[in-house]
Amino acid sequence: MTEAAKESFKNYITPGGLQRLRDELRFLLARERPAVTEVVAWAASNGDRSENADYQYGKRRLRQIDGRIHFLTKRIDAAHVVDPESPRSGRAATHVFFGATVRYADGAGVEHEVSVVGLDEVDLDRRHISWRSPLARALMKAGPGDCVVLHAPGGSETLEILDVRYERIAVQPFTEPPGAESAGKSRTSTRR
Repeated sequence: MTEAAKESFKNYITPGGLQRLRDELRFLLARERPAVTEVVAWAASNGDRSENADYQYGKRRLRQIDGRIHFLTKRIDAAHVVDPESPRSGRAATHVFFGATVRYADGAGVEHEVSVVGLDEVDLDRRHISWRSPLARALMKAGPGDCVVLHAPGGSETLEILDVRYERIAVQPFTEPPGAESAGKSRTSTRR
């Protein structure tokens, strides 16, 4: 495999983003999958599986969980952790690279701030953008005072870099999704 091909498989991620992936994987393996497996076993014991909605839904849900476990395992294995708080020198300290928090002005002079994060950490409400997004690609390697051109589907726009910082990027932690099977565990104990 060429070095360029290896580079394309790297999953650049912040420490917080990696922790979120690990927390979700742990939840799926330790709580959600066992809870769904229990429901499937209960439903299977009720007889005819062809018309058993609990069984069919449970099997479908297990396939979804297994797919997500496989995806998370691959993303974690490919993770290349970059800590925005680690010391940097030279251009790496003053120019935009992965992990940078960038303040820039658009063509109308309106200021914006974004943090450049991994694909698994994108959170537009927090202004966390992927390092592979058009905006991040336009900002890459630029420093304060530089002007860059953002090429977007709606047209091109010139942006001026005002400030580049490297600091902790707060990633939303993993939270158990509403409706998770493991949350409804008490309902399976009432079935007979």
